Parts: sequence; C-alpha cells; structure tokens
Amino acid sequence: MTFNDLPPFLGEALAERGYEKPTAVQAAVIEEGAAGRDLIVSAQTGSGKTVAFGLAMAEQLLGESGSVPHGIAPLALVIAPTRELALQVSRELMWLYGKAGARIATCVGGMDASKERRSLRGGAQIVVGTPGRLRDHLERGALDLSSLKAVVLDEADEMLDMGFREDLEEILDATPDGRRTLLFSATMPKSIVSLAKRYQRDALRISTVGDDRGHGDISYQAVTVSPSEIENAVVNLLRFHEAETAMLFCATRENVRRLHSTLQERGFTVVALSGEHSQQERNQAMQAMRDRRARVCVATDVAARGIDLPTLSLVIHVEIPRDAEALQHRSGRTGRAGKKGTAVILVPYPKRKRVESMLRGAKINAEWIGAPTPQEIQKQDRERLLTALLAPVEVDEEDRALAQKLMAERTPEDIAAALVHAHRASMPQPEELIENTPEARKAAQQERHRPGFEDTVWFRMDIGRRQNADPRWLLPLLCRRGHITRNEVGAIRIGPSETFFQVPRTIADKFDDAIQRTAQSEEDGEPVLIVRDEGGPREQARNNSKPHRKGPPRPGAPRHDGPRHDGPRHDGPRPDGPRTYAKPGGKPPFKGGPKKGGPFKGGPNKSSGFKDPKPQA
Repeated sequence: MTFNDLPPFLGEALAERGYEKPTAVQAAVIEEGAAGRDLIVSAQTGSGKTVAFGLAMAEQLLGESGSVPHGIAPLALVIAPTRELALQVSRELMWLYGKAGARIATCVGGMDASKERRSLRGGAQIVVGTPGRLRDHLERGALDLSSLKAVVLDEADEMLDMGFREDLEEILDATPDGRRTLLFSATMPKSIVSLAKRYQRDALRISTVGDDRGHGDISYQAVTVSPSEIENAVVNLLRFHEAETAMLFCATRENVRRLHSTLQERGFTVVALSGEHSQQERNQAMQAMRDRRARVCVATDVAARGIDLPTLSLVIHVEIPRDAEALQHRSGRTGRAGKKGTAVILVPYPKRKRVESMLRGAKINAEWIGAPTPQEIQKQDRERLLTALLAPVEVDEEDRALAQKLMAERTPEDIAAALVHAHRASMPQPEELIENTPEARKAAQQERHRPGFEDTVWFRMDIGRRQNADPRWLLPLLCRRGHITRNEVGAIRIGPSETFFQVPRTIADKFDDAIQRTAQSEEDGEPVLIVRDEGGPREQARNNSKPHRKGPPRPGAPRHDGPRHDGPRHDGPRPDGPRTYAKPGGKPPFKGGPKKGGPFKGGPNKSSGFKDPKPQA
C-alpha cells in the first residue's frame, strides 16, 4: 500500500518528509474497512502512531476542497498522558496538516494558560493536550467540544495508570454522541476494555503487535554486573557504544539526580529529566539533546514519555523495569522509523532470574553478556579514531598553511601521535570492573576490605532505627566508650532495634574491657548496652528467619491453644553474656523506646562530645 489515495495536501506533506509507504499501523487505519469507525489500536512505541491517527482523522477534518474548514470550535481533540508527548503530537500534526490550513492549539500543564485560552478563542481546528489542563479549560468554559467530530486517546493505558480516569471521563462525557473515538494503547488491560465499551460504538480492533514484542529494529542485551558497580558499568557502556544520543532510565528522581551528577563529573555531556524539573528546564534539556550539546539523557519512565529523538540509538535500563510493558515503552525510545537501536538492561547478579522471567513473558530474545572491559573499549576507540581520521574532509588554505608549519616543526609520526593523544584525552576513562565469574567476584570482595579489617569481631548494641540510631553520633559514642579511634571501627549495620558493628580482632578484647568499665562510670542517663556477638547480623537474620517447628504435642504435655504467656515475659539472661548497666540492678535502657518520631534527649553535648541517648519522658 502507498499514500497515493490520500487527499493531496496530506500526500504532499508526507512526500516532503520522506515517507514512501505507510507503516503497518498507518496502513491499517486508512484501509476502507476502517473508514468512519471507532478504532481500538494496539501498536508498538515508535511504529508511526501519531501519523496514523492523523491520517485516520482526515475524513472528519477535511472539507470538500481538501482543506480544513475554519471555525471557532475544534473539530478534533487529541489527549496524551504527558507534556512531552502532547508537544510531540502537536509538532507532527502541524507539518501533516500545515498545507491543509489547520490551526492547532496545545494545552499542557506548565505552560501559560491565558495564552492557551486565547489560542482556543482564536479558532483552532485541532486541540492537543494533557487530561488535567484540558479538563481545566473545559470547566472554565474556554474549551468548546460541541462541534467535535473526532477524539483520540494516545497511550490510553498510560493515562489510566497515571490516575487520569476521572479527567478522561469528564472530557469524553462533554463530547457529542456522533463523534468518532480512536483509542491507541500499547497494551490492553481490563481498564482500557471497560473504557472502550463505555465510549465507543462497534469499535474495530486493530493490532500490529506481532509475536516479537521486542520490536524488530531493537537489539536487546542483558548485562550482568555486581550491584555495587552499576554506575561504573554505565560509564563503560556509554564509552563502548559512543552513541550519538543515549537515554538512561532510572526508577526515582533521586537516582536520576545522583547518576546525572556522576556522569557530569566523569566528563559526559548529560541532561536530566524527572518530575522535579520545571517545564522550562525540560524544554532546555530536550533542546540541548536536539542541538547535540548533550549526548546523554538520564530520565524516569514518566518524564521520558513522548520523547522522540531521531538520533537516539542507545537505551540503558540502569534500573530494572517494573514489568514487560515498562520495558517495552522504555526501549521504544530507540529503533524508531526503521532505524536500528540497542536496548541494554543492567542486571545485578541476584536479580537475573527475575529479568529472565520478564524477557520470556515479553517474548524478547536478549543476548546475555558482561559489561565492556577497558580493553574492549580501547579497541573500539582505535577503530572509530581510524575511521574518523581517514575519512575525506574539505580543508581551506589556512588549514593547509597550518599543516605545513606543523610538518616543518615535527615529524608526521609525532603529529599523528599528538592528534591521537588529544582525541583520547577528551574522552572519559573507562572503569575496571569485576570479571563475570564466581571466583573473580569472591576475590574482589575480599580485596575491598579496608586494611586491618581482614579479621574482625562483631559487636551488638541494643538500639536501632526505631531509636533513631545514626552513625553520626554512634561513632563518637563507641570511641568514647571503647577508648578507640573512629578508624578502628569497621562496618556498621543498623537494624530496626539493634545495631551491629565491627572492630579488628586484635583489639576486640581491649575494646570489650573498656566497654564494661565505661558502662559503670556513665553519669548522664543509662548507657547503651554493647556486647560481643560473634555471629553478626547475618547469623541474627538467619535465626530470625527460621520457621518454628509445628507438630503434635508430646504425650502428657499440656496444650497451649491460647497466648503462650498470660503474664509478663521473663526471657532470662541473654546467652551472649551478662547485661551491664550504669547501676547494679538498674532497669534495661530504652525500655519501650522513645516516643514515636521523637529525637533522643542525649544528642550532641557541647562540653564533652556525644552522650548516650536517653528516651523521652
């Protein structure tokens, strides 16, 4: 099928944009059987959906002359989940219907609402917007839907996931009964089906999602990596691919902020997109990507909706997507309009089974590989550098004069070496990573121990997060009580009600003795209980996770069908040693803990440093 049967204005616009034949979804919506009918369309991200529903609306928008008739009320309404997607749709429809004389108004959050109202009053035939802003204009009387002939819900599944159901229903309830409803959704959950039943009539179902949900133009790679080396793996992947444009996906705003800062420090030209950025900041970030002033974008899932960068060839899932649909939407930022792209999933070792299950459910065949090594990156650099330097270039007389002066001062070999050195110096250095073998991972884990902490002893304190335990005051407390320095305290593990910490075995006995002596001499409040615990936090967690044995009672043993203790509990002394308190016979410290959310009264002390915290009265 070709575009020959389309109205002249649309055919000319498509030809100028280089469209030769329609994609699968575009061909499906302009077939004779789909004309004038409500549609439910399932299509992959990047399959040409925007042009598809633009063509599908042509029958309702174009008059007998082939142009869009002028009027005050809009004829078509397009609803999109995010500002970026709405702006992208608006740009696409502008060039598609520009020759037909259509005026398009865009209504999205973060923009000047008064300007949008003026644009609506000026007579826009097509309105594109987000649910919240469109509902606001509708309730204020600025948006008149009485003459609407077609309404499009783009990425309807995402709008429902984002909580826009009430907004969508109010907008659709205000549209005429005779309007045509086109529903585009990458997935078809029950919520979409119920929405279609309520607002569509005899809808034609179109699905261009084939058995290969992974998208034929995207090659998937799953990179196994140590959880502690995620950021280093990102650096090496960016350096290995050297993509013209790359997008990195994180799950939270905080992770976007941290990774953006890390990559900036490493020398990458990078921008960030998340919910904490204003519309102006987002526009500036996207303009930097289009102008090639930035090559890397770090974003959250929602913030990246609607982004269409023609040069985007690499997507890295820095954090594992929540499900197969999220994987599909993220990866669909690349491999668009027939271009090839690469989607890389960073898989921490413990989460490999989860990712394998996700890929099976999505019917995606991913290549499992290790992160690129510095040697592999250097090899790629050499090949790219040779290609760039040996490519033909146009030079002017000034360039040749400077080249001759250099040749007079240095040998050709020295000049070439200096050029290679300058090229490499401008690029971020790759990271050394743990090899993807059990032996290498175990050896690297042992090497990461601080000098002097190869052999340690665990101690336990009877306070944790519930008592607002924090290393900032725990370290001074341990130094004061144990007569050691902060450099002699190893790992600290703060649990809900207990805290574990390490000291080198060579000073463990000395530390233990000091703890006993200083506990008796504390004057200000009852001291924190500190005891030796050879098992450490892992043994404690293992014991807590052991299920209680259940079975029939012993012959003659009394049954306990109710609570095990009718009175106060008496657990007896702890197996790891006697308790040590400030006064003989004193009550255990922190009985009941501080009030919920209340800080310790102890806190920092100006005269003598940190004191053991006391519970609030």
